[in-house]
Amino acid sequence: MPDTAVQTLSLGLSPCPNDTYIFHALLHGLVPAPVPVQPHIADVEELNELACARQLHVTKMSVGATPQIMRDYALLSSGAALGWGCGPLLVGRRALRPADWRRATVAVPGLMTTANQLLTLHGGFDGPRREMLFSDVMPAVARGEVDLGLVIHEGRFTYERLGLVKLLDLGQWWEAEFHLPLPLGAIAVRRDVPLDLARNMQEAIAASLAHANAHPEDSREFIREHAQEMEESVTCAHIKTFVTDYSLDLGSAGRDAIDVLVRRTAQAAGLAVPEQGLFLR
Repeated sequence: MPDTAVQTLSLGLSPCPNDTYIFHALLHGLVPAPVPVQPHIADVEELNELACARQLHVTKMSVGATPQIMRDYALLSSGAALGWGCGPLLVGRRALRPADWRRATVAVPGLMTTANQLLTLHGGFDGPRREMLFSDVMPAVARGEVDLGLVIHEGRFTYERLGLVKLLDLGQWWEAEFHLPLPLGAIAVRRDVPLDLARNMQEAIAASLAHANAHPEDSREFIREHAQEMEESVTCAHIKTFVTDYSLDLGSAGRDAIDVLVRRTAQAAGLAVPEQGLFLR
């Protein structure tokens, strides 16, 4: 039965600049929260795992992980990482022909991440995948421990510093294949959270992002405190890339993009989309 007496909402978010930018105002009382919020800041694959275990009321999660949690969670319209030109990159120490990709060992930032799901949907990679923390992927490639690495977050702006080369932009592949923006991450609310509270939280996240857009200086120290990459130009590029108009509201195009990705990944996993749909109503 739905929990009608939620006094505090647990909220999962990643330490990445797009999340800390979006949630700063909400977490610091600059916009009202419907109930007190208890943040849990962790790598997105850890958040995916916590969602699979139903541990968080509201959480950032990989859209690619949605088939695993969609019976227990609904997606919100605010807070998503979704857009054009924001896809994961496949990098290596040297250029390789596509024919050589198929059997290559690939370091991935989590098996449930959207990046890994895109690699599967692409269809050109049958080799072993080594799961590791996203910040360990590029060093592993540079040291020759794996053939290729799937790069997300700040890595798309810094891979060349390690002498790596881009082999494939999975965002460009997605856009050419489906003519939709790429959905990377979204905010999910557990289905047993009362509907009015879930809707109010959705509005609060949008208000928090609106505050960040109007007062970007407010969140600067909070972002720097949690960012992997401290260089301000990289942080700014990260926010500009991953925080878009779709982050305020998915709109029909954002919902369509998520629906396509989720249905294709669910089909590959032998799962059906629940009758109540993917999104909070």
